[in-house]
Amino acid sequence: MKSISISLFLSLLICGFSACSSNLAEIEDEEEPIASPIEQLKGTGDLTFTTYAPFSNQPIEIYYHIPENTNSNTPIIFIFHGGGRNAEEYRNASISKANEYGFIAVIPEFSNASFPGGDSYNLGNIFTDGDNPSSATLVAEEAWTFSVIDPIFNFIKPKTNSTLLKYHMIGHSAGGQFAHRLVLFKPEANFDKVVISASGWYTVPDVSIDFPYGLKKSPLENSDLSNLFIKKMRIQVGELDNNPNTSGLRHNQYSDAQGFNRHDRAQHFFSRSKAIAENSFKWTLQVNQGLDHSFAPAIKKAADLLFK
Repeated sequence: MKSISISLFLSLLICGFSACSSNLAEIEDEEEPIASPIEQLKGTGDLTFTTYAPFSNQPIEIYYHIPENTNSNTPIIFIFHGGGRNAEEYRNASISKANEYGFIAVIPEFSNASFPGGDSYNLGNIFTDGDNPSSATLVAEEAWTFSVIDPIFNFIKPKTNSTLLKYHMIGHSAGGQFAHRLVLFKPEANFDKVVISASGWYTVPDVSIDFPYGLKKSPLENSDLSNLFIKKMRIQVGELDNNPNTSGLRHNQYSDAQGFNRHDRAQHFFSRSKAIAENSFKWTLQVNQGLDHSFAPAIKKAADLLFK
């Protein structure tokens, strides 16, 4: 009986070992899934961004230019278009300076279809009705238009082999409105240097003036603004951008309190902000001699401000 039991045991052991060996062989023969390579962007082109959940149904076309010989430390500059929502033209206007200074130009287009009106773009969608701010019209921060810029940055980085932690920004006209309000309302976003170019009017960091012309009735009404004034913000405007009757320029008692044209309003925003800051104030103002409101030369001047 013992010999039969031992034989049976050995048979079972051998069979078990064979089964295990077979299973191991099957496992070893299985190929590990290969991750799809990340598409690398080169040259001049565009692509569609839809991966930020709050805006998944609001596609953003991203126009870009990547000079030759970029590396993981090549600067990335976001350029924000004006009210014409013409990102491709802004991209084309930035190519020569991108090649000269060696930076990657990223121009997201906030189309009227996906981001209609000034509330969605110029004012960042902080309120559903920016001219009548209230707790009832306040939008959740993740749905502010400002909040999509860092996700776009993180989307672009692996496609350009970038290891940068910060990006720069240039905003002209309506894009200048968008950019300076982003600095105010998203101070922890991953931007470094910023050029605000020829905004039509401004949100002055004054808590005694109602939003959107000041910060009263906004999420910043009771905030400490001391860190705001040490941001690397440059304000520029054309010497000849002084037509009070130019198309699209807002006029009411609040905007006109800042001046009657873009030149004067830039001066007002800078001087009033400096007075509010009192001590630490690192913003600068540049008036570009001989320039009007045209975006192409303004972008070139803004690039000079960032790199010279």
